[in-house]
Amino acid sequence: MEKLPHILLVDDDDTTNFIHETLLTKLQVSHDIRVATSGEQALELLTQQPPYVPTLLLLDLAMPGMGGIAFLEAYQRLPQAQQNATKVIVLTTSMDSRDLERIDELPIAGLASKPLNREKIDTLLRLHFQRQLPAE
Repeated sequence: MEKLPHILLVDDDDTTNFIHETLLTKLQVSHDIRVATSGEQALELLTQQPPYVPTLLLLDLAMPGMGGIAFLEAYQRLPQAQQNATKVIVLTTSMDSRDLERIDELPIAGLASKPLNREKIDTLLRLHFQRQLPAE
């Protein structure tokens, strides 16, 4: 499988980040997996010069400070070419109906429940990148 160039994990939970980063590394999904523990930290990465442009951005909604929805609102102000180069997938453990309504208006490619596993990653790769993990 051709690896994704860059993945950004945005989640305030260190354990979740560790699990997801370890799984993505084990499955050889990307050469470059970065972690941001807040929406603010993720925006700093995306707006640095030159900007970091992940191929896939996995975003938690419920974070202290700048949560996922506030991050997505700020993300919409990035250059359109940068937004187009990134698939944003929202990761969550539960969805509040108000969050679901708001998310429909924001630039995301899809939703996935946490924690990720091999099957969920394979589905994301198939749906959004026309790639699949090799058979086990």
